[in-house]
Amino acid sequence: MKQQDDAGGTGEVDDLLASVGLGHGWRGTLAGSWQNGERMAKTASGRQKSLPGPAAAHRDEGTRSGKAAKRVEPVLAPGWLRYAWLRHGFSTRAAGVSSIYGSGGGNGSLNLGWTQQDDPANVAKNRRRFMAAVAGEHAHAAATSCSGPSVPCSLLPVPSLVTLRQFHSAMLRIVESEHLAHPTRLQTADGRAVLRGDGMMTDLPGVFLGIQTADCVPVLVADVRHRAVAAFHAGWRGTLARIVERGIGTMRLRYGSRPEDLVAAIGPSIGPCCYSVGEEVRFEFESQFSYARELFSEIFDSDPVRDKYPLLFLTARAPGHSNIGPQIHLDLWQANRRQLLDAGIPARRITVAGECTACAGLGTAAGRKYFSHRAESGFTGRMMAVIGVAAYSARASR
Repeated sequence: MKQQDDAGGTGEVDDLLASVGLGHGWRGTLAGSWQNGERMAKTASGRQKSLPGPAAAHRDEGTRSGKAAKRVEPVLAPGWLRYAWLRHGFSTRAAGVSSIYGSGGGNGSLNLGWTQQDDPANVAKNRRRFMAAVAGEHAHAAATSCSGPSVPCSLLPVPSLVTLRQFHSAMLRIVESEHLAHPTRLQTADGRAVLRGDGMMTDLPGVFLGIQTADCVPVLVADVRHRAVAAFHAGWRGTLARIVERGIGTMRLRYGSRPEDLVAAIGPSIGPCCYSVGEEVRFEFESQFSYARELFSEIFDSDPVRDKYPLLFLTARAPGHSNIGPQIHLDLWQANRRQLLDAGIPARRITVAGECTACAGLGTAAGRKYFSHRAESGFTGRMMAVIGVAAYSARASR
């Protein structure tokens, strides 16, 4: 069944009541209601208007797979371009060739995950486009060489890209030269991940680490002295298991990294504006982190039909109306930032993108900026956060 926006839902109720001669009135909602990730301000009369729902998740399904934007533009961490040897980027949903998940800014969408719904050839092509933008044209040329006799050119993997079979754990992988000698230990012939895990690191030039997300938090870390890099996938389970904090400790052991030499970037992911969780999640965090209370907030949501027609929802609970909420919201951005700080990284060397994958871009002509598993009810693509050491680069400033 197709989802209808809230305006359509209230419109149907309006028509139903109007057919029997009934109108409607307004009642004030609780202060602090949220819409698309932002708190609603009260009007001069002290009332809050009914909240329109998100736009249809699958708009522009008619986008042809062959129609793509001219250039992929990854989201970059501020200040990281000063390191000439370092390559990184967070993908959006724009400028790809996939059509199954709707358009990305009027063109195909940049789905980078091997999902069941998308054509593998489109995913492979999207990955080449994204890696060309992140790693440079030399990676793009290597990826498009059609020398594999048993695999179609459109399905050839990106040789320098390493990904994982993620499963919301604290498992870490170190990519070393022995893996390059036996590439089948890292990926299949068509570029699918072999290793299980949710974090990885390397100091090998020309190797790029890719973490896939569709709401979870991607965290990229670079040691600018020893030229080692790491990427972590931190959903609430990985965050609870301290995957980022453990990863920094592993970098210190493996590469001799010092916290003061590290830079870290927390990429686009679901924000505290939209990430509601259950009471059991709050209990788990409070059992692990002394600062857990700072990570949670209680949000009173609003329902437009209930706002307009409160008498339809009469209950025996005094004073006669059952309020919605509060919802418990978790701030994974701050949770992972705290782990980076606890690992010793100075605050000035940590950046947070601060863009919510569930609501960024809503209400604009381009539409959703990112894929969101929660906002799109699971029918969505995957973004990727990539970091690596350039194969050939001059000495960079630190």
